[in-house]
Amino acid sequence: MKPPDALLFDFGGTLDADGIAWKDRFFALVSDAGVAVEPEAFDSAFYAADDALVGHLPKELSLEDTVTRLSLDLAKALGQGEDLGRSVAARFLSDSLAKLDASARILAGLAERYRIGVVSNFYGNLEAICSGTGIGRYVEVAVDSQAVGSEKPDPRIFQAALSALGTNPSRALFVGDSLPRDMAGARRLGIPHVWLQPGARQGCCPGDAVIAKLSELSRVIP
Repeated sequence: MKPPDALLFDFGGTLDADGIAWKDRFFALVSDAGVAVEPEAFDSAFYAADDALVGHLPKELSLEDTVTRLSLDLAKALGQGEDLGRSVAARFLSDSLAKLDASARILAGLAERYRIGVVSNFYGNLEAICSGTGIGRYVEVAVDSQAVGSEKPDPRIFQAALSALGTNPSRALFVGDSLPRDMAGARRLGIPHVWLQPGARQGCCPGDAVIAKLSELSRVIP
C-alpha cells in the first residue's frame, strides 16, 4: 500500500469522541441523570429525534445549537422535561469540545503531510460545525450527507470528498468508528480504512488497522 496523500475522517464518534457514537453518548448521559429507560426504547426515541433534524437545520447552525436541539427533542421523546434536555446537552457539548480541541492538535500535525477531509452523515450544517470548532482550519472539505444527497455507506459520499481533494481511493485513508457505515462504505469504494473502536482487536477486513483513540493514528498510517 502506498502512503496516502489525503486523510478522510468521520465526524460524530470519531473527531468529537474516541470511537463512541452520539447515540451511545446520549444514552450514557441520560442514564447518569437518573432516567431509567430500556435500550430499545431509548434507541427508538433517539432515532426519531435525530431523523427529525435532518434537512431541517439552518446551514450555519453551530454545534452548540445543534446538540441542544437534539437533546431537547430527545428528552421530549423520552417523556422528560426541558431541564433534562439542557443539562444533557451541556455535558455532551463540554465533552465534544474538549475532544475536538484534542483532535485539532492531532490534525495540525497531520495537515503538514496530508490533505484532510471530513465525510459525515449529518444534518446539512457540517461545514459550519467544522469551521466553528478548532478542527476547521485543517479541514479542506467537509462533505455532508444532506448536502450531497447520499449517505454512508453509499460510495458516492466518499467519492465527493475524493473529487474535492483531487485524489482517488487508493491514495486516501478513511478513519471512522462505525463498521456498517464508515468501514463498509470505504471498502465499497476501495479506500483503505482504519477503525476507531476502543476494545476492538481486528478490523472488518484482513490486515485492517484498528486504533483505540485518534492519537494512535500516526503509527498505523503507511
